[in-house]
Amino acid sequence: MVRSAIEPYLVTAEQMQQIEGHLFAAGMPVAALMEKVGGLLTRWFVSCFAKQTGCARQGSVCILAGPGHNGGDALVMARELYALGFDVAVYRPLAEGKPLTEAHARYVESLGILVTESLPNFADYDAVIDGLFGFGLSRPISGKLAATVAAINECGTPVYSIDLPSGIHTDTGAQLGSAIRAARTACLGLWKRAFVQESALEYLGACDLIDFDIPLPVIERVLGQTPDVQRITPSMAMGCLPLNRSVTAHKYRAGHLLLIAGSRQYAGAALLSGLGAIASGVGMLTLAVPESIRLALLPQLPAALLVGCEETAEGAIAALPPELTLDKYDAIAFGPGLTPSVPTLLTQLLSAPCPLLLDADGLNLLAQTD
Repeated sequence: MVRSAIEPYLVTAEQMQQIEGHLFAAGMPVAALMEKVGGLLTRWFVSCFAKQTGCARQGSVCILAGPGHNGGDALVMARELYALGFDVAVYRPLAEGKPLTEAHARYVESLGILVTESLPNFADYDAVIDGLFGFGLSRPISGKLAATVAAINECGTPVYSIDLPSGIHTDTGAQLGSAIRAARTACLGLWKRAFVQESALEYLGACDLIDFDIPLPVIERVLGQTPDVQRITPSMAMGCLPLNRSVTAHKYRAGHLLLIAGSRQYAGAALLSGLGAIASGVGMLTLAVPESIRLALLPQLPAALLVGCEETAEGAIAALPPELTLDKYDAIAFGPGLTPSVPTLLTQLLSAPCPLLLDADGLNLLAQTD
């Protein structure tokens, strides 16, 4: 289901709309794409359901179908799961939808599948498929829909969400009023940014990417060949290992990392990140820490060059010493255990002429930066 070439891409709702717009403008019929996606989702669900229950063809499923194309995908699943022998019911809390979604609803009902606007007892089913809202939702879920979400979250039945759990903001991962807590989510086409946002993690469950063959040139037309925001994948990380080094290589030719970490309160963060940097195989490590903890760390990090920094009254790094000129390092890592009280350090580092890795308080400081 997943092509490694598209795994690193992360999209906003606006970018995904643009990508789909290019597909439709090029001649891809909306109905054909919905059929393809619905078929892929059906295979995904059957595989997941078999692992959940040990049975791939027998079970009862309640499908929550919204008014848009996410609901249309869910209705295609209803038809296909019914053909496979599942006991299927469809709940449509919003009666009127887009024309294509309405066409699928009529056909599903013609097959004898129960389609209802009355709130079901979700606990009576083996699985719930959430096709209420997909990407791009911006208004809060409230009223009848909020009651539906609450009933689903309280029923104890595993929920499988299409694209995103309904009620989760595509870009920020924030909960919009209320949101469905999925056991598993099938993200369609490209990873949405919500999938890397902490606020969404408790709602997403296990996550899968459903690749429906978006041409790479279309993706690059919107995101560029090297997007500003990307995911790092296991295959990308492992592809860099083992390190390719000459037999004559030595530490001065194997990369020089500047790690800025630690405070009097969080000395352990500097120690752990320093040990991790050494284990990575970097040739030279310069570790900048508050002067008050430098001597305590020195016996435990003999392979690192420890530099003591001027510190605040609370024991955080106040300033980098003049000898740490940023242009002599191959990479800089910044953040573990610094405390969020040192914003000027990050401002200084953002102009560094080398890759900058932010972690822990480095990310907290970035969030405070205009």
